[in-house]
Amino acid sequence: MIELYTWGTPNGQKANIMLEEVGATYNVHAIDISKGDQKKEAYLAVNPNGKIPAIVDKDADREVRVFESGAVLVYLAEKFGKLLSKDDAQRRAEALAWTFWQVGGLGPMLGQWGHFSRTEPKVEAAIKRYYDESVRHYGVLDARLDGREYLADEYSIGDIACFTWARAGLKMTSKVHPELAQRFPNVNAWIARIEPRPAVQKGLAIPK
Repeated sequence: MIELYTWGTPNGQKANIMLEEVGATYNVHAIDISKGDQKKEAYLAVNPNGKIPAIVDKDADREVRVFESGAVLVYLAEKFGKLLSKDDAQRRAEALAWTFWQVGGLGPMLGQWGHFSRTEPKVEAAIKRYYDESVRHYGVLDARLDGREYLADEYSIGDIACFTWARAGLKMTSKVHPELAQRFPNVNAWIARIEPRPAVQKGLAIPK
């Protein structure tokens, strides 16, 4: 059994979707970040960084703890032999690269834009910087998807990693910049391909 510690954020949704995609058996532990559950001592024993998601794999020969969303995706892909190519080195490299591109780029840029857009007093230079970088990242993603259904040419952990943030980020930024929603047609088409997947729908609904 895998113990999943998560919440309904883009980072949490990555782990939720991945567990559904690989057909894992797991228990859900809702970590309500609005109430500070992620900073409680019991959870810090699972993830010392006090963020979600995290998993504890009790199926392994020795109990394995994994935190950080990118690490969770890679661990589960390797454990179940799914969504990370073993036979095609280029596809594997692309899947890993896009996973960590999101972890180090798209997610943090959108997160910082959201933060500075909401907080007072407004720091216009920070808002502009992170908005511009978010838009640049969307441009990179859109260019990669030109003529492709998926980031590594087959559905992979790279798509799961980028999907949750791309989907949430467009909804968030388009409230302020409505024109952004139609600026990246390849991203929109890719989101529309991934979103109806049964595993994705189940993952997006966790925790209930």
